[in-house]
Amino acid sequence: MLLAAQETLGLKNDLLFKAATGFAGGMGLLGVSACGALSGGILAIGQKYGRERAALDNPVRTRSKTFELAKKLHERFVAEYGSSVCRDIQQQLLGRSFNLWDPVEYQQFEDAGAHRDICTDVVGKGAQWVVELLLSEE
Repeated sequence: MLLAAQETLGLKNDLLFKAATGFAGGMGLLGVSACGALSGGILAIGQKYGRERAALDNPVRTRSKTFELAKKLHERFVAEYGSSVCRDIQQQLLGRSFNLWDPVEYQQFEDAGAHRDICTDVVGKGAQWVVELLLSEE
């Protein structure tokens, strides 16, 4: 998700891309937190509109734009999937959630088309929403 947004918007940042790895599968493949596509999208928004280290005490609160866009992205996920939580999205799209740390369940997840069709669709839609949100601000 972050990679797609970075490439589309010309925001390449290899270190940020590397740092985002742990967001996959609802945080470390645990499924209990935000979908990794949502987390990556919020990172892309922050990369574009987040506060600068040199302006931590900025009275204009530059980070408010990031908060506003992150909220809008979250609302899109909830509108589309009924939740922003990975396991809930799995339940909605696959009919059940999976323990991605269990090798048997991970294989069932794969066999259900998760990385072939389902998650790739979630990531694709999320990337589109992020790009739309960011371009609407320019």
